[in-house]
Amino acid sequence: MRRNSEKPESLERREFLALSGKYGFTAAVVAGAAGSLLISEEAAAASAKEERARQKAAKYKMTVATAYVMGASRSYPIMQLDFKENIQNMTNGQVYVKLAPGGQLGAGGALAQKVQQGTIQAAQHSLSNFAPFAPTVDLINLPYFCGANQKFTNLVSSDSWRDEVHTKVEAKGFKPLWYVVIDPRVVALRKGGDGPIKTPDDLSGIKFRVPGSKMLQQYYRTIGANPTPVAWGETPSAIKQGVADALDPAVGALHVFGFKDILSWVTFTRAVPDSQVYSCNLEWFNGLPLEVREGIEFASEVTSHQNLSKVPAARAYAMAEMSKSGVQFYTPTADELEQWVKKGGHQNAEWDSYKKELAGSIATFDKLLEAANTQGRYYVNDA
Repeated sequence: MRRNSEKPESLERREFLALSGKYGFTAAVVAGAAGSLLISEEAAAASAKEERARQKAAKYKMTVATAYVMGASRSYPIMQLDFKENIQNMTNGQVYVKLAPGGQLGAGGALAQKVQQGTIQAAQHSLSNFAPFAPTVDLINLPYFCGANQKFTNLVSSDSWRDEVHTKVEAKGFKPLWYVVIDPRVVALRKGGDGPIKTPDDLSGIKFRVPGSKMLQQYYRTIGANPTPVAWGETPSAIKQGVADALDPAVGALHVFGFKDILSWVTFTRAVPDSQVYSCNLEWFNGLPLEVREGIEFASEVTSHQNLSKVPAARAYAMAEMSKSGVQFYTPTADELEQWVKKGGHQNAEWDSYKKELAGSIATFDKLLEAANTQGRYYVNDA
């Protein structure tokens, strides 16, 4: 008899595809998220029946697209299934949410563009990828402005942020629904590198992979690294081949995208948040009845609370899994962290032009800075 040599994940994927083909993608997703995948076909059938009933009863359909696969919230708390359920329940079934996870409809800026155009109703994307469409949100990339989770949460839940930023975002055709806390960006060094990175001086000559953000490129140049723009899809091979020596996504993102086998050290510098947002097409949203709009807003608030509570568990899981592959983690001392802030922080004059351009004035930025440093209604654990 031939032994079945398939790995568990291969079996799970095969079973998922089979159930998707028979009962539909959403039913398979819901069944899998409930922990019943590979256990009961009856569960998938029941989910399919419920999904059909919900879709038939709903007055409005809302496609919500993300770049992340279902199950990613275990280490990257994007909370897409929770958001779907909350919207459906808190609009009393008037809205049916069709999820499009795993980059089915694109990722990053492509999703933001589809929301702006009204091709889809809502999507998740990073604030960095949102910036080309709503430039003011790029404020969050100012180093040591709101890098820590609590400061970021204080900021985006403040009246100052809503008054100064949301009005500009809405003028571009978007409605921000809720902000996703992941964790701050880190300094992650490839295997073979001399780590840990403790201070900016340790970055001298390091080829640092950066995204397209000019602000992030300037930050890494300021603290002594050699910024090396690399497209996200090419980053794993660039790190393996030594084209880049380091990169900066949050630990959860490094785990989700499979970097654990090519990294040696991760340092928690807390300079900039690796943050996400769920945005909605403003025209579509404003066309809904008041009670439905209020239901979606309440669902957004509740999902945000769930995200905040999930952050430490997601981080712990990502770190545990990466540790199994030999990745080590370093938290700078207070004196070391002060060196990062002093050398690259937003308080330096070189950042004033960004503050004026994105906030409108230094005075407005100072108002947002005060909001970031003022404890708000919500608590979140910091790395």
